Amino acid sequence: MSGPWIPLPEGIDLLVTGSLVATSFLGSFVTAAFGIGGGGLLMVVMASLVPISALIPVHGLVQLGSNAGRLGMFLRWVAWPALPAFAAGSLIGIAAGGVVVVELPAAAVQIGIGCFVIWTVLARPPRWLRDWAFVTGVVSSFLTMFFGATGLFVASYTKSLNLPRHGHVATHAALMTLQHALKVVVFGILGFAFSDWWGVIALMIGAGAAGTWAGRGVLNRIGDRHFRIALNALLLLISARLIWIGLGAYF
Repeated sequence: MSGPWIPLPEGIDLLVTGSLVATSFLGSFVTAAFGIGGGGLLMVVMASLVPISALIPVHGLVQLGSNAGRLGMFLRWVAWPALPAFAAGSLIGIAAGGVVVVELPAAAVQIGIGCFVIWTVLARPPRWLRDWAFVTGVVSSFLTMFFGATGLFVASYTKSLNLPRHGHVATHAALMTLQHALKVVVFGILGFAFSDWWGVIALMIGAGAAGTWAGRGVLNRIGDRHFRIALNALLLLISARLIWIGLGAYF
């Protein structure tokens, strides 16, 4: 199927494409302005519009583009010492997720991540989350192969570093760029046809870059204290929604 300017995958029309592009803009705006939330928002919308077989790989490539763009805009604030151990763990987690043949129950993962993040917001972040970046990389990268939007999990690690607002956004973008890049490579090796989706993905990445630019303006206007309050509120709200959706699958 094709639109006036770009080829569209089977089952995706111009209305769906427009909705995906608009959500990509909004998601990147939210993440740039408040540090978290955009990936989860995009996943929720895509889950209702995109075929399940394409959901995780397409979301991963779009998020790679979005996070890479945000990383470029905030590059000078990245806390680089946070990356090496996380990168090593991510390699193991992504590789393990790629060879697992039994898919983890999505509802169980949603509930587990939601409860964990609420705990890290309301309680003192666990010592291992701050000191064991390797473990955070392994667990979050493994889960991203099945769940997709594990930015909440990685944001909990980034939050434990107690960075100023620009440093938080920049470092989180660097960690997620790395994780999504590894995930896209593995899905490509597994045979997913990204070429069928190139037009939609390109539009979504472009919209994400525009959303990041707009969100950066909001970030520059708010202080660290207000940023931290907004970040915690978003973490709690999105986590509660994850738990609600997960419980709904069981009941």
